[in-house]
Amino acid sequence: MDYELLGKQLRELLSGERNHLANAANFAAFMYQQIPDVSWAGFYYADGGGELVLGPFQGRPACTRLPKGRGVCGAAFTRGETLVVDDVNAFPDHIICDAAARSELVVPLPPNAPYGVFDIDSARLARFDAEARDGIERLVNTFIHSVAPPPWQA
Repeated sequence: MDYELLGKQLRELLSGERNHLANAANFAAFMYQQIPDVSWAGFYYADGGGELVLGPFQGRPACTRLPKGRGVCGAAFTRGETLVVDDVNAFPDHIICDAAARSELVVPLPPNAPYGVFDIDSARLARFDAEARDGIERLVNTFIHSVAPPPWQA
């Protein structure tokens, strides 16, 4: 996968727009369309309480609210680090929003002090290797730097 080329395309897609919601919607659609073997791509944002709330996404309908600290998204959020899970059914405390999802990669927005996460799922076991992790983290970083923090987090 040519993540450098995807990064160039993404920078062009997001350039000139700082609205968080608009760029998040385009980013989710871009990732869903450009990354092979993906069944879901989207955002969850901290609500200021104990939950992550569904944001812009592409794919099947999803869980609307996830408890912080639970499941892959909650764990990535509370740890402030990217998680790659080869088999979500083997992940302790996995939350099943889509029974077809088998592997998952979740990147906090931003790392170390997140206000949300970007989540990408696949129906294929072990879909996300080290190259995918690094490439997707770079693309998420491009997204983060293209926008102001969401207004509800400011």
